[in-house]
Amino acid sequence: MPRFSARWMVAVLLIAMVGGAFFFCEYLIYFPTILKCAWPQISHGRAGEDVADARPGESAVRAMVLSDTHLLGAVGGHWFDKLRREWQMERAFQTALWLLRPEIVFILGDIFDEGKWSSQKHWEDDVRRFHRMFRHSTDTELVVLVGNHDIGFHYEMDWFKLQRFEKVFNASSTRVVTKKGVNFLLVNSVALHGDGCPICQSVEKELIKLSRDLNCSLQSSQPSAGGGGGSSGPMDGCEGSQLYPPTPPIMLQHYPLYRVSDASCTGQDAAPPEERHLLFREKYDVLSKEASQRLLQWFKPRLILSGHTHSGCEVLHDNKYPEISVPSFSWRNRNNPSFILASVSPSSYALSKCFLPEESTVIGVYCSAGACLLLLFLAHCLWMKGLLQCLSLCLLGKHKSL
Repeated sequence: MPRFSARWMVAVLLIAMVGGAFFFCEYLIYFPTILKCAWPQISHGRAGEDVADARPGESAVRAMVLSDTHLLGAVGGHWFDKLRREWQMERAFQTALWLLRPEIVFILGDIFDEGKWSSQKHWEDDVRRFHRMFRHSTDTELVVLVGNHDIGFHYEMDWFKLQRFEKVFNASSTRVVTKKGVNFLLVNSVALHGDGCPICQSVEKELIKLSRDLNCSLQSSQPSAGGGGGSSGPMDGCEGSQLYPPTPPIMLQHYPLYRVSDASCTGQDAAPPEERHLLFREKYDVLSKEASQRLLQWFKPRLILSGHTHSGCEVLHDNKYPEISVPSFSWRNRNNPSFILASVSPSSYALSKCFLPEESTVIGVYCSAGACLLLLFLAHCLWMKGLLQCLSLCLLGKHKSL
């Protein structure tokens, strides 16, 4: 009876430890981590913005911004790697939706890792997994941008890949999304090489049109300079333009605007120190100088949000255009993924960063649980060995007495 009870007690302890470690690492850990995050409060009238002060009754959009999910494909993705990383992103995303309830979610490109070469069958499988992982209620709008891994680098992209991507997400890769009076400008930065390729020409043409529409919308809100005498007024050349809310846009894209390196980037999600001084390649790591300047001149955005580098960074272009590089959302690309929480009104904004559980923490919990299991098992074996020796000695003593 003692042996039977001891074995059951050890079995229950083993099951409890294994189950507890699994439940904590795969479900519970996301809740206390994301509960630390909160929507930032907008302070009325941000200094340095070329917009009016925020009105007291002005409502803000709650936007969640993440990047570089890199869902693994059929070619380069090991099944366990795929299972582990995709489960992490799914649990993180679903927990964030449940706790934070964003009104709109932006994913800044590189949704898939192998979209640039996947077959139609593999593409459909990747899309199905994406929709399962990033499922959301009708209260939340999901907006996806295109990245180089979705349609290929400039030399790899073609109309088929681009249209396949746009069809899945039912939207053009370059457009303006307006919510609560806030203009979010989505840019297909993969097509901004400026070499006259057909897709590049089409995207640039669309950007010029959107620039005209947004600038005309800003002009329409300004009081006309008085005085008559045949003065044409501020809306010259704006006939037929589409009107948007009169506020500078928040610009979102996959590639960052041009910068030399990440040398000035700091923070726990910045690139590792040994990588920060590596020079970026134009049109590969960042946009070219020319493309970057054109975007700034056309749109004069009050904020730029980008991805691609998998690391966080804050840059101020021309001393007035702030850019935030959003780190990767996947453990496959960094140990401490994160995303941005943005409260955005028509005239102001506030940002905060929300970190996900570190993969090293989860591995440490599993290793600690494994070590405890091993010690418990060894202790049980030693105890059982001692018990058997004791019983054998007792039996031997009785035999001798007889």
